Amino acid sequence: MPVCPKCLKYFRTARGVTFHRAQPRAVCNVHDDRDTELVSAAAAPANERVNHEVDDALLPPSPPEFQPMDLDPDPAWEGRVLVTFPRASEIFEGGETFLTRFELDPYSVCRRLVPFYPANFLLTSGLSMRALDEFLSLEATKNMPLSFWTAKDLRARAELLPSGPRWKFQIVPTTHPTREPVQLYFRDALDCVEALFNHPFFADKMDFTPFRLFTTAERLVRVFTEWMSSDGAWDMQHKIPEGATICGIILSSDKTNITNMCGSKVAHPLLISLANIKMKVRNKGCSHAFLLLALMPIPQFIHPVRRMCGVLEECLFHQCLDIVLEPLKQAARLGRMMSDPVGNLWYCFTHLVSYIVDTPEARMLACVRGNTSPVTTAMYKDFGDPHRHPSRTAATTLAQLASIECDVLDVDQYFAACERFRLNGVSHPFWRDWPLAEPSEFLTPESLHEWHRQFWDHDVRWCKHALGATELDFRFSIIPRITGIAHFPNGITKLKQVGGRAQRDIQRYIVVVIAGAADADVVIAIRALMEFRYYSQATTITSITCDKIRASLQEFHDHKDAIIQNGHRRREKTKQVLRHWHIPKLELMQSVAPSIERVGSILQWSADTTEHAHIEVIKDPASTTNNHSYDTQICRSLDRSEKCRLFDTALALRGSTSEPTSMQQLGRETNDSDSESSERDKDRSVLDGIWTSKRKTTSFFDVAAWLSVSPPDSVPRPLRTFIAGSTAIHLNYDPSLKRVPIDIVAERFKLPDLRGALGDYLNREGNVTQNFHTFGGQRRSPPDVHLPFKELHVWYKVRLQQKAYHDPSDIASTFTVHAHPPDRLLKYGRYDAAIMNVDDQWQWPSSGLQGHAIVHVRLIMCPVLPRGSSGVNRFSDHFLIYAQRFDIVPQGNSSVERTTGLHVLKKAMRASGSELAEVFPLDQLRSYAHVIPRFGRKADNRLTSTNCIHSSPSFFLNKYFEKDFFYAIS
Repeated sequence: MPVCPKCLKYFRTARGVTFHRAQPRAVCNVHDDRDTELVSAAAAPANERVNHEVDDALLPPSPPEFQPMDLDPDPAWEGRVLVTFPRASEIFEGGETFLTRFELDPYSVCRRLVPFYPANFLLTSGLSMRALDEFLSLEATKNMPLSFWTAKDLRARAELLPSGPRWKFQIVPTTHPTREPVQLYFRDALDCVEALFNHPFFADKMDFTPFRLFTTAERLVRVFTEWMSSDGAWDMQHKIPEGATICGIILSSDKTNITNMCGSKVAHPLLISLANIKMKVRNKGCSHAFLLLALMPIPQFIHPVRRMCGVLEECLFHQCLDIVLEPLKQAARLGRMMSDPVGNLWYCFTHLVSYIVDTPEARMLACVRGNTSPVTTAMYKDFGDPHRHPSRTAATTLAQLASIECDVLDVDQYFAACERFRLNGVSHPFWRDWPLAEPSEFLTPESLHEWHRQFWDHDVRWCKHALGATELDFRFSIIPRITGIAHFPNGITKLKQVGGRAQRDIQRYIVVVIAGAADADVVIAIRALMEFRYYSQATTITSITCDKIRASLQEFHDHKDAIIQNGHRRREKTKQVLRHWHIPKLELMQSVAPSIERVGSILQWSADTTEHAHIEVIKDPASTTNNHSYDTQICRSLDRSEKCRLFDTALALRGSTSEPTSMQQLGRETNDSDSESSERDKDRSVLDGIWTSKRKTTSFFDVAAWLSVSPPDSVPRPLRTFIAGSTAIHLNYDPSLKRVPIDIVAERFKLPDLRGALGDYLNREGNVTQNFHTFGGQRRSPPDVHLPFKELHVWYKVRLQQKAYHDPSDIASTFTVHAHPPDRLLKYGRYDAAIMNVDDQWQWPSSGLQGHAIVHVRLIMCPVLPRGSSGVNRFSDHFLIYAQRFDIVPQGNSSVERTTGLHVLKKAMRASGSELAEVFPLDQLRSYAHVIPRFGRKADNRLTSTNCIHSSPSFFLNKYFEKDFFYAIS
């Protein structure tokens, strides 16, 4: 076990020793080569420092039996077995930290004394040059100690700041004439990778070693999460030198509009990121984990045949990729020493693991034509097959290209010669000389375009033809509202410019909307695709889940013929019924389960993040230009903003580490775990303030933890925010109704047995408060029972927050449970359903509905002491709810309906004919639940979103309203 040579403290890994000794104010921060136990670069084996060509015949032998993982596990993996690749990712000494590199700037000493915030604010404000000059000419501004007085001078001084990867410019030669010279703006790809690898914000958010994760010690069920947990990363590690590190390269490209009203200018950005960065960090736009690598040219070729212009554009795109990505190809062959944020050196190989694109661009990168799969050998006639066709390997495509005996410069003839292989006319794919690059693997499934867009283009149309537009819109309009989720009061068939968010919101309701109205096989087919999408979007996927993904897709294929037989698959304009399944995105679904095993969770490869990055790296910089020479001005604007962010980071880190340390502090054990942890927390808070979103999600778990340790007299009791099981519960500080007599509350909320229910609750409580309550039989207390309190505080809503199902370290969505009485606008009030724990032997969400009841929350209250009394009694410091129970209606041998896969509910009744309802402690609530009426063959036209629950006898428990809820009860 590694040990610090100064304090003799043991650490689990050598990297832990390095991080410990790199702490600026730690006693052990003494650079002495004789005390360093890390492997020296000079001592590396000779075969690791020479040109490394990947040769299948010379691959290193398979490693011995798995070794226990020598890394700190993610909290989300608690209880699971981790196994790491042996002898991988060794650490070498002699690297440079982020601050060390920054201090190499010749003006670093001078800048310590000059305030940076005025310039930083002006440079990142988005103001025009004219607006900046007007601001700097103000009398109040002239009194400030600035070193610049014009916008031009400010931007000139910004150019002196330390820079990130620098921009380059090149005229790309073409074999065919274009209207204008082809200009390529790009940065050194390897510099961009090193900038991400060395960034301090990602210091503890990266994986360096491939690993395998299992649910139990028997290693029967595999778990796929990050890319490093996949078989693809494990296999790549086999094919590089021992001790080397894989740097997984992620690329993304897609055309995006710069202007919509002024000439429709378009840009084609190429983004780059690292798969080593954990996906929950990389997929957040505020983390800036995707850098703009190049602005790909959009040429206008001069050719009499328009189709040939498109072929020439695709050839030029691959040619430009060759230019931009050449440094990464060299590093993939030879390796490159890179410094991490704490000063370690890693021997890195840059292999391509994902290229995030939409379907047309995926075909262009795979060098195949339209109506051809980019990842398999399937053609358009095979898209509806219920099985996956063989992968389209790089070797196959290159062999086909080599067999074409034709002049490449004769684009017409060459394109015709490619017809028999369904190739698109690109003779030199960019990936041909990139070691281990396999298009069938790095063209990863993409959820935004391949799943959600497919749902809108096809599933919704099938449902529209099955129900009719009027009936479909009416059903969507009467769905009970969920606070925080889109509602469709006018239906969905007339929506314009429907984006990914709206498509996902429609998916929450589509199954329950069509249930009962469409043919049973059609409903099963739609439901099977919904389950496929939901299972595939999980951040943690087991081999069992992969089997469910395959089974869901197979179930769709088993029932899909009903869609054609009922005439639901038609052309949009002519309404002609289509008798085929020539849907490319349907065929791509066959590659999802295999891709999970090769590249990890599919959600991390979504274009949601990259398309959001287009706003930051293209649209926002373009908005500050003069609408001429967009590429040049975008590059300059990005360069300035990156310089400001990096400089701000360096100043903040230097400020957090430059505080003087007294001799008394140096005499203490400043190198113990508590001191080291506080140093890390301080640096982390500095970085989070710069590189995380300014709009923080309120964590009721943190609020509850803080309140629970507060002095008793400093916060009101009972606590309005507290934790119950795996749920954080939050009530507003002030109740909606204060000190209302019990009988008035019963009348206002139309609860005639409220007093009797409170009496039964008190009888069940006995002499010990907060017993675990469940539903009883007949009401035992009379309607006029005497209670030790006469008044109630009443709340109209309560917020429930849970942790993410697959990652308890993340906060999931917060849902609001309403219990609003009838009034002028809400004739029947607004009451939401919830999941309530009725058996403390079972815990939500791991146990699903077992040990839990589905209830209708009718009242949220707290008993109030009589006026003039002091202190609290055993009932006045408890929040209570009045809840009516839903019973699950058995469906033959199953608890769910066959067509929808949903639980069918009805209101529970007593033998006397009254609804079964009881009073429970609020802390037995666990989750929001969405209950929707069963509309039947035709929805009653008297229904609305406010009366449908009151007027319906039967309901569905909609598990599709939220993915974490779906995982919990599926």
